[in-house]
Amino acid sequence: QVQLVESGGGLVQPGGSLRLSCAASGFTFSRYAMRWYRQAPGKERELVARITGGGTTTYPDSVKGRFTISRDNAQNTVYLQMNSLKPEDTAVYYCNAFVLYRDYWGQGTQVTVSS
Repeated sequence: QVQLVESGGGLVQPGGSLRLSCAASGFTFSRYAMRWYRQAPGKERELVARITGGGTTTYPDSVKGRFTISRDNAQNTVYLQMNSLKPEDTAVYYCNAFVLYRDYWGQGTQVTVSS
């Protein structure tokens, strides 16, 4: 079965960096686009980065130039490098894959940006 396991969240000061990882299993990883979403308290879940199987990336304006999504198809892992973090980046970050017409989510990892 499809499993997504995130890691790498934590507490960081404004302007700092974090790198999230998502280990995937149960499907042919290299064939599928992967996404990172986030959800802050009281807000809707929002897409923050997407990467195709071939490595094409897209970002919303809110994180463009600060966040970088990448993938290692040999390790079945997708990453989210987050730089110049702001307090408004505080949220639970989720890894997502849409496999065979079904959405799969990881358990989420908390990112808190605060001084």
